[in-house]
Amino acid sequence: MAFDSQIAGTSPAQNTAAQKFYFAAWRWHFYAGIFVIPFLVILATTGLMMMFITQFDGRDGEKIPVAVQGMALSVSQQAAVALTEVPGTVAEWIGPKTPDLATVFRIKTEEGQRLVAVDPYAGDVLQVWDRRAGWYDLADNIHSTLMIGTTGDRILEIAAGLGLLLVFTGLYMWWPRGNAMAALVPNLRARGRALWKSLHAVVGFWISLLLVAFLISGLSWAGVWGGMFVQPWSSFPAEKWDNVPLSDDTHASMNHGHQNDVPWALEQTPMPASGSAAGIAGVPQGTSVDIDALVALGAALDMTGRFRVAYPGTDTGVWTLNRDSMSSDSTDPVNDRTVHVDQFTGKILADIRYADYSLMGKSMAIGIPFHMGLMGTWNFILNLAFCLSVIFVCVSGVVMWIKRRPQGAGRLAAPPMPAELPLWKGAVLIGLFTAMAFPLVGITLLIVLAFDLLLVSNIPAMKRVMS
Repeated sequence: MAFDSQIAGTSPAQNTAAQKFYFAAWRWHFYAGIFVIPFLVILATTGLMMMFITQFDGRDGEKIPVAVQGMALSVSQQAAVALTEVPGTVAEWIGPKTPDLATVFRIKTEEGQRLVAVDPYAGDVLQVWDRRAGWYDLADNIHSTLMIGTTGDRILEIAAGLGLLLVFTGLYMWWPRGNAMAALVPNLRARGRALWKSLHAVVGFWISLLLVAFLISGLSWAGVWGGMFVQPWSSFPAEKWDNVPLSDDTHASMNHGHQNDVPWALEQTPMPASGSAAGIAGVPQGTSVDIDALVALGAALDMTGRFRVAYPGTDTGVWTLNRDSMSSDSTDPVNDRTVHVDQFTGKILADIRYADYSLMGKSMAIGIPFHMGLMGTWNFILNLAFCLSVIFVCVSGVVMWIKRRPQGAGRLAAPPMPAELPLWKGAVLIGLFTAMAFPLVGITLLIVLAFDLLLVSNIPAMKRVMS
């Protein structure tokens, strides 16, 4: 056995203990892989789709070229053009990243929300399309919920947690036990299953750190660990807005569909409300508090690159200026900024920047656009290579299982369970601790552990199917 040669030179007692740990890790690696591999392939494939669409067409399809000719129309004039084509209520102005791109307006209609691209120079409507109904939205829906809502979110949360188990058990099995170079460079002279094993192990090692980062950032979006545990204590504290009236709505109310339009650290924080004397100078006194004034305010606040302005949605709602790398407004998360303005007085009620976030909020502000490949060309190329590598590792794992699996129907061919599992009580304690830190993942681990120890090991028929 190859494993025997890796641990050659150890004593028989050490060799037996090492073998037990190795086979236990291999068995759990196998179990985690059965569940995780299909979802990792789905996540990597949809991630590739979203990155390419964002790179070449824009997340909202907003990369529509125009000819620069003279002075651009005022934003209010452009909005009027959009409303002429699509009657309704303007909900958001999405500024162009460069002068040679169209301006996009999000308009609420009785049939739903639509996006309207306007040539800011000619004053023509270029395109009209339903928001959250394109290829990006389909990929994002699959990537976030498998298109089955909360159930899909929970399944993917379990998959992400078991993905961490897959990485850690894989690293234990990969750990060099003799020839360190063979663990870092694939043996291309090998043939058959040995070649697949070498490629699987080496590629898996090189992407392991990135995979952990992606899985944790993904878990932070998940409904239980992220939404109920991590996000609440990492959210921006509304108490920093002294003497500012707060709305019953949170920032998450600004999201639409499966995409998130506001920073992760703000989603659970209450929105400020208009209609008081609170705030600091924003729109100059004597100036109408309208979209033209808000866009001018954004420029005065040095919100360079692209930023967006959300219109007040209610009688107490606020204007919101937002530049967010998660939404592909910029490539530098440190420059993210969200500004709320009273719709009546034009005063700034809140001005939140990256520096104001908690440590976890800052980590997510960087981690999310990095996860999405939005931090520049280098990030896109890195994520492209990473997603392709994840798909390869998944496929190579399946190929190795097929080559190792004995002929005969109805056999799963799981790695053998050690006759005596060292420190199994410790494994149970780790499972309990994991259940407290990652509830869905920990509960799943305990169920699988009980299934393996109590049923598979003691019922001959199940043991035959699994072996």
